[in-house]
Amino acid sequence: MFKKDLPLIRFYDQDFVDIYEQSWDRIDASMVKGSSANGFAKEFFVYEPSGVINQLEAIFSTFFLVYSNGSYNSSSCLDNFYGKQEEDGAIRGVYSLADGKPLMTAENPEGVLPPLFSFAELNIYHKVGNKKRLKDIIENLCRYYDWLEGKFRMANGLYAVTPLAGGQNCPLRKEAFYPVDFNCQQAVNALYLSAIGDLLNDRDISFKYKKKYFSLKTRINEKMWDESDGFYYDLKKDESFLKVKSLAGYWAILAEIPGVDTVERMVALLSAEDGFATDHPFPSLAVGEEQFSPEGVRDMGDVNPSLVFMIIKGLEKYKYYEMAREFAIRHLYFILEVLNDEEAPKPDLYEAYSPTEAGPAAPGENGFPRRNFLPYVCLSTIALMIENVVGFYISLPKKTVEWIMPSLEETGIENMLLKRNKVTIFSNRSGRVGAWEIRLESDKLYYFTINILNSKKKKTLPIPSGKCSMLIDKM
Repeated sequence: MFKKDLPLIRFYDQDFVDIYEQSWDRIDASMVKGSSANGFAKEFFVYEPSGVINQLEAIFSTFFLVYSNGSYNSSSCLDNFYGKQEEDGAIRGVYSLADGKPLMTAENPEGVLPPLFSFAELNIYHKVGNKKRLKDIIENLCRYYDWLEGKFRMANGLYAVTPLAGGQNCPLRKEAFYPVDFNCQQAVNALYLSAIGDLLNDRDISFKYKKKYFSLKTRINEKMWDESDGFYYDLKKDESFLKVKSLAGYWAILAEIPGVDTVERMVALLSAEDGFATDHPFPSLAVGEEQFSPEGVRDMGDVNPSLVFMIIKGLEKYKYYEMAREFAIRHLYFILEVLNDEEAPKPDLYEAYSPTEAGPAAPGENGFPRRNFLPYVCLSTIALMIENVVGFYISLPKKTVEWIMPSLEETGIENMLLKRNKVTIFSNRSGRVGAWEIRLESDKLYYFTINILNSKKKKTLPIPSGKCSMLIDKM
């Protein structure tokens, strides 16, 4: 049953609205309570059947939980990891739900996973507006970054970790000594740590991590970019390219590492037949690789919603808004087709999907792809739905809402909470004059930017409390 206090979306395709609302219903059943045995938070979101909390899953889940209007704590899943931080700054990637102990493997003895806490925390700040939280956790973030640097940064300035640390387990990348995804993820970490330092007016933190970011960015561009192929590759131990085109290279775009010319070549590969242009975007491995799996074998061609999210957020960094929306809608249609297929043996939301047809990814070990795996798929059905399909970008501390629309459509959002200010914004055709109209309602003043890409109309207006409307033709 959809909760009344959650934001509602309006969209011309009711199936999109339905899957959005169903996702929140499923999340309600995925909240668990910590215990004295595991030492975790009072209540937090987790994929409980796995029996563990996973760092990457926890980080990604914050990007949709922030839209719950406070119904669910968006940061308690991260607090579980900060609470387990060791004296030297180490945070392990996986802990047992039973006793809270870290779980390491021979393949990943330090238990390292993508270091994206600062990326999540800055997003939480803009959506929730709690500056005190940044002050409370900045030391945890800095100590963790410094532990990673001291443990894994090599003399050449790059990080040498197991490829598993980047979050993928592609067998073709076993020789990767310097994984491109992890190095770019650590660059993201530094970039957002510096931004948090700016928000806290801490010049030392801001300068320290900005310097680390540009140093790592330079090394990645110098050593991991192959000009002839137009791609960022893993490096072998001798620093030669491990020429496997996987989505690992696209973390560079999220980290804002490529220049304009470079990023154009990377973006072009997303639509290239020998690149990543499958019917369902985007396969984990390029179609042109000999071992590409059309059925979607794990990390060999499957479509993982967390990587789709990563690429779309990267496209936004370089203002490819229309392309990002087109890919998001295509991706969601495939998810919908699987969920609504009554003839399928198990219609559901999945951890990963086939790149070539409407169906889950090819079955693999440990129950892959897991059913009802919300930490990844809700990035698509909630976060991408609000940000890319409907087109809203929110910063609560700035009191701003930006609506980026490729063209005018009957769409919008209702009861979106900006701290204690509930906002409703939607567009439709005015029956009175037959023109396009945007209707707005809020409890308090905020600043609204409407950006209609096709008509090249962009305007920022202060929106007072109460109800009002504006005709697009009058902008």
